[in-house]
Amino acid sequence: MAKQPMLKFVQVERDMPEKRAADVRREDFNEIYAEYAEAKAQEQSARCSQCGVPYCQSHCPLHNNIPDWLRLTAEGRLQEAYEVSQATNTFPEICGRICPQDRLCEGNCVIEQSGHGTVTIGAVEKYITDTAWEEGWVQPIVPRAERSESVGIIGAGPGGLAAADVLRRAGVQVTVYDRYDRAGGLMTYGIPGFKLEKDVVMRRNDQLAQGGVTFELNTNVGEDVSFADLRARHDAVIIATGVYETREIEAPGVGSKGLVRAIDFLTASNRKSFGDAVPEFDNGDLNAEGKRVVVIGGGDTAMDCVRTSVRQGATSVKCLYRRDRANMPGSQREVQNAEEEGVIFEWLSAPKGFVGDPVTGVMVQKMRLGAPDATGRQAPEVIEGADYVEDADLVIMALGFEPEALPTLWDEPSLPVTRWGTIKAEYTTGATDLPGVYAVGDIVRGASLVVWAIRDGRDCADAILKKLGAETAIAAE
Repeated sequence: MAKQPMLKFVQVERDMPEKRAADVRREDFNEIYAEYAEAKAQEQSARCSQCGVPYCQSHCPLHNNIPDWLRLTAEGRLQEAYEVSQATNTFPEICGRICPQDRLCEGNCVIEQSGHGTVTIGAVEKYITDTAWEEGWVQPIVPRAERSESVGIIGAGPGGLAAADVLRRAGVQVTVYDRYDRAGGLMTYGIPGFKLEKDVVMRRNDQLAQGGVTFELNTNVGEDVSFADLRARHDAVIIATGVYETREIEAPGVGSKGLVRAIDFLTASNRKSFGDAVPEFDNGDLNAEGKRVVVIGGGDTAMDCVRTSVRQGATSVKCLYRRDRANMPGSQREVQNAEEEGVIFEWLSAPKGFVGDPVTGVMVQKMRLGAPDATGRQAPEVIEGADYVEDADLVIMALGFEPEALPTLWDEPSLPVTRWGTIKAEYTTGATDLPGVYAVGDIVRGASLVVWAIRDGRDCADAILKKLGAETAIAAE
């Protein structure tokens, strides 16, 4: 009888890949976690209890077959593990790096509930796919047969690229339009290299291009090409623009020099990592070097900003958030990483205004948590008389993102939007009320996760293929 390779969670403790020391990783933008060795990946995969009802899988937006590829990894069958992983996820090596596993798959692991520590699902997922790239198992897309129909995709972020992958596998002609000079959206220009090194994204872009996806970059819909032209040019159009409009704050001093948007700050930093010329970085406007930095916000974008500031050489980095640690929307793992790197969190603190132009400080009002708001979270209340000024030379606003006014920008007043400005579309298919027009990802959901955008892109592509009478994505894998 074969030896049982799984259920080792009682004998084997949870063990993440080694994390580089904080004083070392502060000095560069390389990823902070090392790679598993094969033996370690097998050992950690073998901790899976192979649940009859795998909550890790049901809480994954993509419903990845996690127990199956953990077992295959434990048995040393890595190529099969990769194939199972890739069957449901277009970019497993990216999700393995940036998904908030603590809130999704790992946060719902059954052995975690029994006190044994969750399986390191994300680290194994990253290891499987990185190995697949190294071994040459990841190949360019080769459709079984070409089709005459074409689909235009507006936005080269995770939702648009996931849809492009599925459609090309079925032989559909795909053109992706994006305003930036590189594909990848926020994966390229928003997420810092210490979470997602850029060659990981670029090689997926290259794979899609080699598989026949056409990229029309530096293309602004509404300026360089009209939305009406795209609809006339293609059998279907997918809107996958994401949400890039920064939420603003109304307070005295807004508009002062030294107050910058998170997306501008992160894009400048990522462009420097590519070796691009970035005048706003070189002149100091979007560079934290030698400055007292205050970041306002409590989401993952705020965490990206504080940790980027540390690496740029800020003299101090503080994060203001109006609720407490337990109620912040960002990943607790990211907060811990930031604290290790020297970031100071000022909980229950909100900006009241800004001092100086250029800015020299943030007027801060202290808060307490009161009664729950409409979402059930405790609403912050001002503590009177507890205001103070936090010294700052650079203030980064990381208050979240909102959709751009696409019907106006694209001169398409019939494009259906919600009262929040997001595109009104079916969640399961992405179909809008405009014939042949679909929408996926954050432009439908509001600011969300990369993994949800991938799910939406894949589902939308499947719906389009069914409408065209083509094979579905699953059949075409």
